[in-house]
Amino acid sequence: MNANTLSHEFPNGLVLLAEPMDWLQSAAFTFLTPAGCVHDPSDRGGLAEFACEMTLRGAGSRDNRRLVLDLDNLGVERSESVSDAHACFGGVTLAENLFPALAVYADILRRPHLPVEHLEMVRQIMLQEIQAVEDEPAQKLSLELRRRYYPSPWGRPSQGDRESVESTSIDDIRAFFEARYHAGGTILGVAGRFDWERLKENVGILLGDWGPGHNAPIEPTETAPTASHVNHASQQTQIGIAYPSVPYRDDRYFEAWGAVGVLSGGMSARLFTEVRERRGLCYSIHAACHSLRDMGAVFCQAATSADRAQETLEVTLGELVRLAQGVEQHEIDRLKARIKSALIMQQESSAARSSTVARDWYHLGRVRTLDEVSERVDKLDCRSINAYLEACPPRDFIVVTVGPQPLEMPHGVS
Repeated sequence: MNANTLSHEFPNGLVLLAEPMDWLQSAAFTFLTPAGCVHDPSDRGGLAEFACEMTLRGAGSRDNRRLVLDLDNLGVERSESVSDAHACFGGVTLAENLFPALAVYADILRRPHLPVEHLEMVRQIMLQEIQAVEDEPAQKLSLELRRRYYPSPWGRPSQGDRESVESTSIDDIRAFFEARYHAGGTILGVAGRFDWERLKENVGILLGDWGPGHNAPIEPTETAPTASHVNHASQQTQIGIAYPSVPYRDDRYFEAWGAVGVLSGGMSARLFTEVRERRGLCYSIHAACHSLRDMGAVFCQAATSADRAQETLEVTLGELVRLAQGVEQHEIDRLKARIKSALIMQQESSAARSSTVARDWYHLGRVRTLDEVSERVDKLDCRSINAYLEACPPRDFIVVTVGPQPLEMPHGVS
């Protein structure tokens, strides 16, 4: 463990990580609980998200209204989400309110009411979310690209599908909660102003006797990535391209990240300059690294008019292929300046750091300090990134499109 991050693992498997930021008046926390959508049964897509929503409908001695009021009175700015591996609960508040806020979340994670009278209300919220995706082609493309690139169940959308959500019962939700909400594999990241010994003692009182549960490994299917076209009545076409990369835990991740930053790291990056500005082919385009624990990818999306979609696809693929020829130092210098700015801003955010320390522990089994990340970024140069691109050039592309008609795939692209 690095010198800036404190850690403690409780006997039940809960890991507490804490990074002091004593110049702040706030404290933030992030719970990662092993209740992500990869654990959804095949006929109950969206169950993890359904369960996450239901945990917030009253817990411990608080009914739904009291739970919301108590968090509001503590000034907690909160967020909840479901990723592939985790149900994620986060909050930021004044430092003096950290322990009372954690007590509320201990009830949410351990003693939710899961009231049957709220089942239909939550179901309607989830169905509206599914419909919202159908009405937003860019988001639909993003979900389809990931679903078709990663082997099941790692590419599943957390929203599930309409049929599964309509079929989900309160017994399904309660069974999922009993099976997946437990201390074993749960990570709690804290950042901001706190007293470490009091924090450790408080978390031990709240969660130290939480059952450890059981985390069986997930076996992905062996299906290959597949391309597709999704019909959508529109004058526009959304284009998604995915290709292999390294996961966050790989030693070469920063080189992979740097290469993608040259493609899509601001208005001077290649994709924006070559595809949007010089040729006027699309109104938005970007690329980003994405990482699961053991798999990584680069996802690129472009939005354009239907009549220019074919050319946009071909030019974008050409830029991705051209990246393998190498990057130039002036591109790296611009990229590093942007990254450094982001790191400086992160130093002022307890919420960002609590999330990052929890995520790092999940992916790496340790936490990278901001100084370590900064040093790693400083070491990026043409030689290191070009060596990575020579070993791992963009290739094996799959393409997913959303629009009025499918596009022709260039040779060698699926």
